[in-house]
Amino acid sequence: MINVSEIKTDKPNTFKTELHSMVYDTLERLEIPFERVDTDEAITMEDCVEIGKKLDTAIVKTLFLCNRQKTNFYLFVTTDEKPFVTKDFSRVLGISRVSFASPEMLFDMLGTRVGSATALSCIFDKENKVKIVLDKDAVSGEWYGCSDGTTTGYMKLKTEDLIKNYLPFANHIPTIIEI
Repeated sequence: MINVSEIKTDKPNTFKTELHSMVYDTLERLEIPFERVDTDEAITMEDCVEIGKKLDTAIVKTLFLCNRQKTNFYLFVTTDEKPFVTKDFSRVLGISRVSFASPEMLFDMLGTRVGSATALSCIFDKENKVKIVLDKDAVSGEWYGCSDGTTTGYMKLKTEDLIKNYLPFANHIPTIIEI
């Protein structure tokens, strides 16, 4: 069982990466309240179930995808119980089939590692190369639960704050799809 701290409402005392600092600085600048927990390293969605129980919200599944030519990139956020089916994703967006982008691309473009991808990482994408795609079911509730850009920190914030404040501030208007 994964170790999950008590809930905190302030930013960490130290940051693990540039992205980690950028996420909390942006939340503070935009005055977006959040609740967060520190955890053992969490990589799987099974780990996230325990984290979600502590935060009293589901933790979303976030996938970093690209086309075959590696010219179009997508950060897809969905619910933990939905399997990812490439052809369904591509059909809904009207694009060619996609596959998982490499861990190196994830780090270079979004400043994070596998297991800690988050919609919040779009703040790192100053060139706006990554399209944010949100599954309607993942953003239909009041709360949005996700990584803070690390595999040892998770948070919840109001879904409305993510969509109407954070993402536009980061110059990323999401596409919301139904799969």
